[in-house]
Amino acid sequence: MKIEDLPEVLEVADIKTFLGISKTAAYELVNSKAFHVVKIGRTYKIPKKAFAEWFEGKRD
Repeated sequence: MKIEDLPEVLEVADIKTFLGISKTAAYELVNSKAFHVVKIGRTYKIPKKAFAEWFEGKRD
């Protein structure tokens, strides 16, 4: 899977699958504040752009 194949708005399951990590590790990453995350109720939404920039090591 390539970053381009991911949806524009990711969920924890998308990150888990893309990185090949456990559900627990995916939640730890999402809660690490490494990239922008929007929490709606108990659901996390992650903009693909923010995740891709983190993954590719791009910083402002």
